[in-house]
Amino acid sequence: MAVGPGSIPYLEASAHPDVGAELLGAIESLYPICRSITGDGVRETLNILKRSVPIELREIPTGTPAFDWTVPREWNIRDAYIKDASGNRVVDFRSLNLHVVNYSIPVKCRLSLQELRPHLHTLPERPDWVPYRTAYYRDDWGFCLTHRQLMAMPEGEYEVCIDSSLQDGHLSYGEILIKGETDDVVLLSAHICHPSLCNDNLSGITLATKIAQTLLPLNLRYSYRFIFAPATIGSIVWLSQNEAIVKHIKHGLVLACLGDAGKSTYKQSRRGNAEIDRAAAVVLRDSKQDHRVDAFLPYGYDERQYCSPGFDLPVGSLMRTPNGRFPEYHTSGDNIAFMDVGSLTDSFVKVLSLIHVLEYNRTYINLNPKCEPQLGRRGVYRALSDRKADGERELALLWVLNQSDGRHSLLDIAERSGISFGALRDAAEVLMDTGLLAEQSRGLDQNAG
Repeated sequence: MAVGPGSIPYLEASAHPDVGAELLGAIESLYPICRSITGDGVRETLNILKRSVPIELREIPTGTPAFDWTVPREWNIRDAYIKDASGNRVVDFRSLNLHVVNYSIPVKCRLSLQELRPHLHTLPERPDWVPYRTAYYRDDWGFCLTHRQLMAMPEGEYEVCIDSSLQDGHLSYGEILIKGETDDVVLLSAHICHPSLCNDNLSGITLATKIAQTLLPLNLRYSYRFIFAPATIGSIVWLSQNEAIVKHIKHGLVLACLGDAGKSTYKQSRRGNAEIDRAAAVVLRDSKQDHRVDAFLPYGYDERQYCSPGFDLPVGSLMRTPNGRFPEYHTSGDNIAFMDVGSLTDSFVKVLSLIHVLEYNRTYINLNPKCEPQLGRRGVYRALSDRKADGERELALLWVLNQSDGRHSLLDIAERSGISFGALRDAAEVLMDTGLLAEQSRGLDQNAG
């Protein structure tokens, strides 16, 4: 059985009035956790998400090959600080986990400020923000602080401590599979490796979780696979572990940077004209909001792994302001205050509406194809009036009848006509109910009737 009418509303924020506040609450609960590409922070995050959705935790051992990569050593951190001569913590990991360069090796020493400076990272152009830096795949260490903090540090000796470990362990990722009518899969992927950063990391994680929670009770056409994995290495490892099933992925979406106040941006898959690319463009068009559609670029988030030439999966990316294009990106400015409740709601509605298009994009056959049928005596207009009929919806009837020759899907009609996908889908259901239309899958001759 396909999804019932109204189960996935199309671009109706009113159907989810509290979702933005709910997503913000989830972001706030996850914000303090120090995540990385491996370690207990990832596990803690996944275990919190597991309270809402049935996430399966996967653990891949250090040293496991993944194409040209290898699962790295696991990193964990307990504490870190820089103390001045009076024993005061002038930089304190416990107050903000961005203060430590992620993946720093253990350090315990005393250094002069001159010796310490090469290990200190600031943003002179943003003197009140702390940058986010990493030391993946190299043995290094460092601290991040505001430029004002650095300028206030007098010459002298400082006690430096990074209480971390870097040893054989596991890379962790989470996975949810929601079974639909078919084995054809829609993939939704969010990276889970950043520490206290809200837009770049937590907005995608929490929104993907809420989408999964929303889909779980529904009867779905597609199966849905959600991946919560560290960026780059996580998707590479997932692909290396699941080569046998990637052939089932028919559509995919990477979710990131969905909570800022910028306009929605869709980044196309490598193919550029995959159904997910076309569906996203129609959803953004139908929203009647300012938006942008960017061509594929082999830089960004995990779409570049899913779209690598050896896989070439139809996976795009939905964002608001893309990575690197907002000043707060990879800084302490990407905090709770940067999140916009209305934007979180809108992003959720757009992702759900994109799923609506994928679920309902069918091809139909007009059972009365010789000239226009008499719609009034069949009660078509009355039936449509129950669905908030307007001029667009009446025109949608004519477009669906005209284009339903077994060769044009509803998405094709939406692109050609400029009419919203939701109006076309409503029209198709009314025409089906009145016996004027049939799904192509039923194998009916287009000259029938």
